Amino acid sequence: MKKRFGIDIDGTVTCPKSILPFINKAFGLNILYEDVIQYDYNPYVNVSEKEFAEWFTENEPSIYASSPLANGAGNVLKKWKNEHELFFISARSSHLLELTTKWLIDKGLSFDHIELIGSHDKVASVKKHGVEIFFEDKHDNAVMIHEECQIPVILFDTPYNQDPIPNGVIRVNNWREANKWVENWMKQEQNIRSLVKSR
Repeated sequence: MKKRFGIDIDGTVTCPKSILPFINKAFGLNILYEDVIQYDYNPYVNVSEKEFAEWFTENEPSIYASSPLANGAGNVLKKWKNEHELFFISARSSHLLELTTKWLIDKGLSFDHIELIGSHDKVASVKKHGVEIFFEDKHDNAVMIHEECQIPVILFDTPYNQDPIPNGVIRVNNWREANKWVENWMKQEQNIRSLVKSR
């Protein structure tokens, strides 16, 4: 029974530490991943919001092109490709579609759809595509998608997403745990369907 999975890219499929070496080098800093306790990096750098935004826009392609896969993501996503539909939905801007597609292919990942929406509000895309479960690293995105779309959201644990989560947002440490949760979820769905059929 195929499900449609919605999957964020940055900090979820890519290693959440990917941007740090770029920031440290560009701004002469030595920020540790463990110290990044909020999603927005601007408070950690010694420049204005405007200057940091300009730097990020200019360096986005290099950062994304060189981002490593998150630990275990490759194996799990390759397995899921044969079992489910994979819709990658990211806050990246649409002009990065070619680069993003190439990166996924270079990493040996398949996909049914890629949508770069240029904003963190993914609810409309999740609803539009009938996504049944979402995978995310940004706390408020995870909560909003769960509450607005009434679907389970897997939240990959990072130092920057430690706020409390409601039932229905499931915190995991890695892709192996995400896969295990999905397997149990699929079994429960199968059991419910079997019960309904037998009545």
